[in-house]
Amino acid sequence: MNAAKPLRADALRNREALLAKAREVFDAGEFFDLRFDDFARLAGVGTGTLYRHFPTREALAEAVYHEEVVALCDRARRLQATSPALEALATFLRDFVDYLQQHHGLARTLATLMTTGSEALAEGGRALEQAVTDLVAAAVEEGTVRGDVGAGAVMMALHGIGAAHDRPDWRAEADGVITLVLDGLRR
Repeated sequence: MNAAKPLRADALRNREALLAKAREVFDAGEFFDLRFDDFARLAGVGTGTLYRHFPTREALAEAVYHEEVVALCDRARRLQATSPALEALATFLRDFVDYLQQHHGLARTLATLMTTGSEALAEGGRALEQAVTDLVAAAVEEGTVRGDVGAGAVMMALHGIGAAHDRPDWRAEADGVITLVLDGLRR
């Protein structure tokens, strides 16, 4: 896709249909079970359209991931703009756990794709870390969070939560980790 030239309405609809279907397949945990060409059929577009927008399976996965990261970062900014800083941070962290639970197939697929060293995945990780950094910094400035613990520690906790998603009591344990992180951050 050429970023300098806007897509025609039909091309944009086709791209969105491909992304929506890929998101569904991610959430079902079946991203690697399908042939790449199957995404075109499932989205109701031609194979040429698939390859025009996403020349590889990885490009499709990266596009889905990019949209998800943008939505999460937008959520962090909205919370920061509308809530007290500690409440915004706590809500975002709990929302992130909800997100991981709802999109466990996406998390599993991305973990597999991260072994490829994708710059798009690394860029998304940096964007999420910046969103958490901004939330933590606002809470430090507000005086409700200690200044000696950075967003990196919070991100490590989130990565650990994501990596442990196959544990039997994952959700309860994930909520417990978020409570520990928030308790540890409080001034």
